Amino acid sequence: MAKTTRTASSKTSAKTSINTRSRPGKAAEARPPEMTDPGKVVAQTLEQLHHTVEDTVDPLGMTAPIVHAQLAWLTHPQELTDRMIRLSTDLWNLQWHTLNRLMGLPSEDPIRVNDEDVRFADPLWTEAPQWDLLKEWYLAFTHNTQDMLYDTPGLSKQERRKAAFWWRNWLNAMAPSNFLLTNPVAMRHAIETKGESLRKGYEIFLEDMKAGDIRMTSPDDFKVGENLATTPGSVVMRNRLVEVIHYAPTQAKVHAEPVVIITPWINKFYVLDLTSKKSMVRFLLDQGLDVYITSWKNPDASMRDIRFDDYLTEGIHGIIETARTMSGADKVHAVGYCIGGTGLSMYMAWANKHFPPEQVPVADVTLFTTLVDFHAPGDINVFIDESSVNYLDRKMARTGYLDGKDMAASFRLLRSNSLIWHYVEQGWLNGEPPPPFDVLYWNMDATRMPQAMHSWYLHQLYLKNLLIQPDALTVAGEPLDLARINQPLYAVSAEDDHVAPWKQTFHVNNHFTGPKRYVLSTSGHILGIVNPVVKPPKRRFRVAEAHRSDRPEAWLKRAEQHEGSWWEDWMAWLKPRAGKLVTARPASTQAYPELAPAPGTYVRES
Repeated sequence: MAKTTRTASSKTSAKTSINTRSRPGKAAEARPPEMTDPGKVVAQTLEQLHHTVEDTVDPLGMTAPIVHAQLAWLTHPQELTDRMIRLSTDLWNLQWHTLNRLMGLPSEDPIRVNDEDVRFADPLWTEAPQWDLLKEWYLAFTHNTQDMLYDTPGLSKQERRKAAFWWRNWLNAMAPSNFLLTNPVAMRHAIETKGESLRKGYEIFLEDMKAGDIRMTSPDDFKVGENLATTPGSVVMRNRLVEVIHYAPTQAKVHAEPVVIITPWINKFYVLDLTSKKSMVRFLLDQGLDVYITSWKNPDASMRDIRFDDYLTEGIHGIIETARTMSGADKVHAVGYCIGGTGLSMYMAWANKHFPPEQVPVADVTLFTTLVDFHAPGDINVFIDESSVNYLDRKMARTGYLDGKDMAASFRLLRSNSLIWHYVEQGWLNGEPPPPFDVLYWNMDATRMPQAMHSWYLHQLYLKNLLIQPDALTVAGEPLDLARINQPLYAVSAEDDHVAPWKQTFHVNNHFTGPKRYVLSTSGHILGIVNPVVKPPKRRFRVAEAHRSDRPEAWLKRAEQHEGSWWEDWMAWLKPRAGKLVTARPASTQAYPELAPAPGTYVRES
């Protein structure tokens, strides 16, 4: 077999081989209705008109929730009257504050700026009466509008959240800090620099327009393989979906059973191998662990028919079998991050059904910020409903994939002030280029999603939430039941994670049946995981054993708080399970020669 297609272990018996069913080709195109059937012609015309309007006017369902909210308030006059009285009280207090400030009298701001809102942090926004009043009137209408939307009577929770989300983004866009003539800090800076900040800001604006994005860091600051993803290693297996990287050891002795990391395929793998001080991979190697990691291919139109089954068999099972065969170990210790963790959870349910108990190739599981229950998947839920998913389906059908920039833009909208408008103000108005930041560079290095896989994922998990229903999903020939997973679990979530909220990721404990240890780190989806050990400690974490009957609040009450990084707690849990110490293995061998040096070739594809 050619080197570039080596995947499976020669040890795998016929009994445990994967059922490789033939992949279906493209679905046959639907035949148009007979022109002699007027009813079908009318139905098809109306359906096409609906899709056209949905695609061009309101593809993500922004308008409908806002209109529904307005109609709901009009049909509840008592609640509307109560809300108007409250608004009148706030406006009266604001008018009294305005009068005092115009007369030069001291007056407390009636509406406090949120501690996390840095838009109005400069003292000029408070000390100068005219700018203080502009800020206060903006905040008054913003806060009352948002409160009204969240409290809309007679509207579903989902529609209230969507209406509030889109209004919030519009209000954030209209903030006075985003425009030169209503931003006193930017105007002061322009005067102090004699207009130089405006010239530089215009250059940054033109560069962003050329790039088609509001850049959060300069693409020239980093280069993969030079100052990011520099840990030495070798690509030892490659197929159409994944490159498997085996890292060179940093210790003379390593634990006999390898660690296999399943990274998210919605981003590139090197978030776990950033600069050397932040690299989780390097940390694991220094702990005497033998590390393998997935580097997923960036799909193009030719991969439109790639299914989730393929990600499980060729990707997740592929790296596990490579690590087992290369190391000679019977079992590996599997780690999954975000969607990689969801995929690993599905693989574990599949493996516990597919193999006899003693032949399941994974000894234990570690999950980072992983959802298996998609009932309340966080802020991203505003983009997940029937109309939005149908729109994405039609868009992917035209291209064969979902463009990574579309997904990145959606995630940035979830935190538009910090991830969009902050860079508009600092760059376009103040002429300050974004500082080098490795995590943001990685975040901008977007990847695509193949049509068949991503459509299936959105429909079966986000819309139908079938993963938590026993045997409701069949993947790679096996029905999935998370309760079959009896291997030990170490699960980590983050307090401020808006992509995978910790109270929702906690539900993994209610489905896995083996012993479980759950960790809640400070920070968010990325920095809660990329959380190196530093002195003095920058972060903290809570940890306790979890049980199937637990609820998040009950677990939180008994969890112990520790200063520092949870990485050390993880090592205390993982290393005693990883086998005895043996002589360290090289990154590549005669049986598994180097196909490319780390970080490989797939990570460089744009």
